[in-house]
Amino acid sequence: MTAPPGPPLPPLAGGPDGPDALRPLLDTVLDALAAGARARSGPLPAGGPDAVGADVAAALGALLPERGTGPHEALRTLVHVLARGAADPAHPLCAGHLHGPPLAVAAAADLAAGALNPSLDSWDQAPAASVLEALLTRTLAAELYPTAQPDALITTGGTEANQLALLLARERHGPALTVVHGANAHHSVPRAAWLLGLPPTTSLPTPTGVLDPRHVHDTLARTTGPALVTATAGTTDAGLIDPLDALADTCARHGAELHVDAAYAGPLALSPRHRHLLTGLHRAGSISLDLHKLGWQPVPAGLLAVPDTAHLAPLAHQADYLNAADDTEAGLPDLLGRSLRTTRRPDALKIAATLRALGRDGVARLIDHTLGLARHLAELIDAHPAFTLHAAPTLTTVLFRPTHATDTDVADLRRALLHHGRAVLGRANADGRLWLKATLLNPHTTPQDLTTLLTLLEGSTPR
Repeated sequence: MTAPPGPPLPPLAGGPDGPDALRPLLDTVLDALAAGARARSGPLPAGGPDAVGADVAAALGALLPERGTGPHEALRTLVHVLARGAADPAHPLCAGHLHGPPLAVAAAADLAAGALNPSLDSWDQAPAASVLEALLTRTLAAELYPTAQPDALITTGGTEANQLALLLARERHGPALTVVHGANAHHSVPRAAWLLGLPPTTSLPTPTGVLDPRHVHDTLARTTGPALVTATAGTTDAGLIDPLDALADTCARHGAELHVDAAYAGPLALSPRHRHLLTGLHRAGSISLDLHKLGWQPVPAGLLAVPDTAHLAPLAHQADYLNAADDTEAGLPDLLGRSLRTTRRPDALKIAATLRALGRDGVARLIDHTLGLARHLAELIDAHPAFTLHAAPTLTTVLFRPTHATDTDVADLRRALLHHGRAVLGRANADGRLWLKATLLNPHTTPQDLTTLLTLLEGSTPR
């Protein structure tokens, strides 16, 4: 069959001609990224939501024109407007969230994944990618568990990993499972219980910022039936780590399971200098981990790790068009039980490329350096009379506020910085007050950048 009349059909990204088709388009994309960053000139666009919305609408016009504009014009326009209107985590004053800047090697690998477009729901769609994923997940799981057959699933992040952890616990113990967590836990934990039809979770107060094993002991002593305790290694608000070893002791005493949401702090297992902060992590029945935080991967890059691959058996599922029984018996790998998703990207590629490129020492150096930046910022704040430090940082999150400001002043200051495109800082409530939150995930941030941030804040603080 011949091609329909009219212009040639657009080229594909894959196949033997794919690289030649991509090469000139990549030049257009890279030029537009650079031009958009220059036009923005700061960590995010100025003007607030209304101005950004008007800018995007004006630049794009008709998103579905009657006649196409061609690939170069479309990429030049869209990438430029996206970069011009981005909150760029690679900018040193964009430090509001657990949203890190991806490494160039990881983003380049992600391009290859998009061009090849394998789907990890059956072996015949991803022969090599499925092998790579299996090798990667076992390698990373072995960093967390000193067991014979540790394993992990690739997820879209900590939210999906926490949902899977609660699902696996429910399948082991039934729908009457009691889930206990601290008030410091990620919102995805009680939400996962709701999605799974479990009883409402038991949330324990965390006045010190971390889960108290004594409170967990008292709660489990009053609990009838099976229980799952969810601890946090790296809280969203302050980057704190629950006392994992003591919580594991408490769970063992009461016959409860322990899940650790280590989406933030989990990569510290790769740092000889900082892995002691995770003492007791290996005693958890499951661990959530994100590598688009302290792993510098493009979103998404999450995992759920377990000490034995047999723990993942409840996820097994059969669909004739993907994993027919006779195909499995004939030796084709069954991938459908590796996720609740069907179509899945080969996110293992970018992670594997990063680990191979940097090695264990390179990853540890990034982690150690970034935690050191947070300590340096805390020291600057503590020595500055205009600011009050909440506490020395555990990870890369620093809470602070102008010394004489009210909570309303703090909220207004943060929004003013956003509106003028000058800095991105988060917010957190602690000790009954509102704090600014700097989440440092950019290893290229310099001490001078941190001084610049404080100078900017000092000049913007209401008097």
